[in-house]
Amino acid sequence: MKNGLDEQYINLLRDILENGAHKQDRTGTGTLSVFGRQIRHKMSEGFPLLTTKKLHLKGIVTELLWFLRGDTSIEYLLQNDCNIWTGDAYKNYCKIAGRYEEPDYNIHVDDPNENRIRLMTQIEFIEKIKSDDEFAKKWGDLGSIYGKQWRRWTKKKMYLSTDGSYKNIYDEADQTVIDQIAILINDLKTNPDSRRLMVNAWNVGELDQMVLPPCHYGFQVYTRELTLKERFALAGNKYPPGGLPNQAIYYMNQRGIPTRAISLSWNQRSCDFPLGIPYNIASYGILLTMLAKQVNMVPDELIGNLGDCHIYKNQIDGVNEQLNRESYELPTLKLSDKVVDDISEYTLDDIILENYKSHPKIYFPLSN
Repeated sequence: MKNGLDEQYINLLRDILENGAHKQDRTGTGTLSVFGRQIRHKMSEGFPLLTTKKLHLKGIVTELLWFLRGDTSIEYLLQNDCNIWTGDAYKNYCKIAGRYEEPDYNIHVDDPNENRIRLMTQIEFIEKIKSDDEFAKKWGDLGSIYGKQWRRWTKKKMYLSTDGSYKNIYDEADQTVIDQIAILINDLKTNPDSRRLMVNAWNVGELDQMVLPPCHYGFQVYTRELTLKERFALAGNKYPPGGLPNQAIYYMNQRGIPTRAISLSWNQRSCDFPLGIPYNIASYGILLTMLAKQVNMVPDELIGNLGDCHIYKNQIDGVNEQLNRESYELPTLKLSDKVVDDISEYTLDDIILENYKSHPKIYFPLSN
């Protein structure tokens, strides 16, 4: 089967190289950038994990499970050998701890070799996070990022004043916590044709509480009824349309053959194409697969709506190497048969990748 995902991705890399504007960025690295692109992938054509360079699924799954847990501390990530967010946490530590005039021996290192008190190196910082819960709580937390918004979005309660107007009165102990993922799954089960099947991470009131504002800031899902032909195919064509349709439908319903397909479209403001976008595509592909299982639907189409699509200038050599590679067939992804009450209960062992063949990894620098 033709691998259309790698083809789309490679064409977009070429587009950025050929048409990209030279832009400065917050990291000081510089980029080539285009605006407003899209990737579309039919999940029936395989799991969307690029084959023109090797990607390690474990890190992608770990980060997604971390989001779904509502977690915002890198301690969980580091315990599972995932360093996607380590640079952001360490940069934040250096920025804040470096301001202290009096060294705090809990966050600085007494270095006899240099005859001074200094900040931890990133390696020392990682080990401290993994071994010291109090340190991890203070310096490993990234603020109100994805997990918090997905599972614990908070809003102030409104009170009616004596003049009949509403007033916001902020009280930490008097606020509503909104679990967007739980609401989404419930709505998929009870009102699958709703146009409000959305999850948002762009909480304007809490952007200043985030180490990094969300790059992929929201997603929407959409469902449709499967045709009888599609349901017959899912049932292994055991009940052909030429038989007794009503009886066939009855038996398919008894066997739990899905009646609907589900698609997911995510929106992303900032798109590091060589490094981040391949992870984002796969991550939302996993999320779509998990949501489909939770509501007994079939994963259908995955769509990425991409804003500022860029290649950092120190990534161009790696991009040129990738452009010369031919793609392989896409792999398949399966979830274990485990039944979970909450989608956050999945583990790394429950996500199984099969038949993944790829070219070797390409090293792309990460600009924090």
